[in-house]
Amino acid sequence: MGIPLSPRPAQVIDLDAMRQRQQARKRLIRLAPELDGLEMVYHLPDESDAYFGMPLLAWGLREDGEVVGLVPWMEHLTPCQVLDDPEHGRFIGYRDPETEELFELPPDHKVMELEQAAAYFEYETTDEPTLIQQLPDTQGTHALCMDEGDAPWQLKQIFGWRLYSDGAVEALLADEQLVDSTPILLGDACLYPGHSRHRVVYFFQRQIANRIRREDPATLEALALMVMPESSES
Repeated sequence: MGIPLSPRPAQVIDLDAMRQRQQARKRLIRLAPELDGLEMVYHLPDESDAYFGMPLLAWGLREDGEVVGLVPWMEHLTPCQVLDDPEHGRFIGYRDPETEELFELPPDHKVMELEQAAAYFEYETTDEPTLIQQLPDTQGTHALCMDEGDAPWQLKQIFGWRLYSDGAVEALLADEQLVDSTPILLGDACLYPGHSRHRVVYFFQRQIANRIRREDPATLEALALMVMPESSES
């Protein structure tokens, strides 16, 4: 006759803690600029046969060891793999416009660059986010800044990007009243992180920013539709 086994106590699983750990391993710990013109390729569902290329701004190494391409997209410097939106675009892969080669994984030389840099620059973990890296913006990226209330939009050039120890990346904008020398360079006192002053910051490539400045009707109409939900919440 067998001996009855005592029931094992139920194991309590903290789903929030598990999600936080998984999210932490996705945070960026090192950036490398993309200087060879490689692109992100994405697809818009409304354009069934059309694919679009967007220059990569940088590559990022995550804490879990994954390397991802990064593009200024909507309100963030965004990993390409995150773009899976039926309205705004779906990531397809990376492309070398010189050879027209399409590939799914980051190039080996960027993976090695990021891994070696991360191993060389070791940063201590602190309770408060600290600045760990700065990159200049090499593409003429602009930010459309929206403040509280009825304050007008501001279209501002982005001069650089800051990576913090918590994985957050901030665009650096210039306070025109504090500019005392040109060209504006990283480290200048006139630069500030966009979200430290503005409620909403949308990113645009240089050609789109120029259309906004020229008050192109189609561009302004699309812009108004995009920011209308944000404006109605203020």
